[in-house]
Amino acid sequence: MSDAENRIAYQGEAGAYSHLACHNVYPGMEPVPCESFEAAFEAVEQGDARLAMIPIENTLGGRVAELHVLLPQTTLFIVGEHYQPVHHCLLGLAGANISELTHVRSHPQGLAQCRRMIQELSLKQLAVADTAGGAREVRDLGDPAHAAIASELAGETYQGLQVLRKRVEDGANNTTRFIILSADQRVPGLNDGPCMTSLVFRVRSVPAALHKALGVFAERDINITKLESYITDEHFEVAQFYAEIEGHSGDTLVMEAFGELNAYCSVLKVMGTYPANEFRRRR
Repeated sequence: MSDAENRIAYQGEAGAYSHLACHNVYPGMEPVPCESFEAAFEAVEQGDARLAMIPIENTLGGRVAELHVLLPQTTLFIVGEHYQPVHHCLLGLAGANISELTHVRSHPQGLAQCRRMIQELSLKQLAVADTAGGAREVRDLGDPAHAAIASELAGETYQGLQVLRKRVEDGANNTTRFIILSADQRVPGLNDGPCMTSLVFRVRSVPAALHKALGVFAERDINITKLESYITDEHFEVAQFYAEIEGHSGDTLVMEAFGELNAYCSVLKVMGTYPANEFRRRR
């Protein structure tokens, strides 16, 4: 196995939740930190890593918006999903006092997931590229009035920090859903168990096009678990959709639905079919 075959890319620095997700799902692979989501995508597209672990949504912070621009453009396929419990810590310099804090930094998702604590302490928010990077910045800044929202792993990674408060997220069941991307399409067998299929489509600019497009799934009793739209043109007239359905792309009813969906769409791209995570089965 080449070095690249044993690497999994993620956005962020050591100690980020994406790093933790890589370790939990693929403990035998080498996590490769990347400065941006684009860089993580490119690492796999260019053969520098075999997989990428990418967060797509969070129960408190909502969707990771920039991914819905990147996904339609990539040549990668979604081959899996992972649900990662997220338990944030308030990290500060060793010896810092919570009552003297004035600023807190984290990824925008981290800040969004800890609104109550930030409001309680009247902290000024500073958005950074990722949670672990925010922890490192606090360590490097050396100002006891500054803190970071990040994982306990980040606090252990960057020496000189201490946990000022644990479990500062707004909800006890705070969870981030990740998708796993590969340059190679890996589709489970039809009889291998429950599957999800992700797709991107753009409806034609005609009356009731979206209604008719969604109807192809309703008529076949295919459950749509996720549907998000975003504008793709300068005139705010063309909407593109990212959707996820329960089912295998090779199933007869799903194939029929995609065939009919083509009639209402100018773009239809299947991003991948992959095993439904056990988290869904425990609902």
